[in-house]
Amino acid sequence: MEIAQLIAGRNPSDIVTCEAGQPVREAVAILAEKRIGALPVMEDGRIAGIFSERDVIYRMADEGTACLEKLVGQVMTAPAITVEKSSKVDEALSLMTKRRIRHLPVTDNGAFAGFVSIGDLVKSRIDEVEHEAAAMRDYIQTA
Repeated sequence: MEIAQLIAGRNPSDIVTCEAGQPVREAVAILAEKRIGALPVMEDGRIAGIFSERDVIYRMADEGTACLEKLVGQVMTAPAITVEKSSKVDEALSLMTKRRIRHLPVTDNGAFAGFVSIGDLVKSRIDEVEHEAAAMRDYIQTA
């Protein structure tokens, strides 16, 4: 299955993002309010990076609460590791495992097209395996 199928029907404008010039404190509040682990960081309409819970934890360990007064662009993970809509779910899972990340912005010829989490991809894979198992059971019963 391609990532495009996974995000079909999702409106990219519904994705919660933050701006590189936004204070970290505000981005942390968004993460908490929405109960999410990461935000794509936008700058001039393009993906500039990712701001995640890990970014906050690492900065707080080094700088204490002073990091909350910085701008997201100063603490985000950049550049963002992205995946194209045409990529396969298995490729995206492999990339996430290799890079030890849990979120991927999705692009369509460089333009922001969506955002997927490891949970989205694992659920998709489980659904696919269950569908294959059901088809195999049906085949065995009719043979």
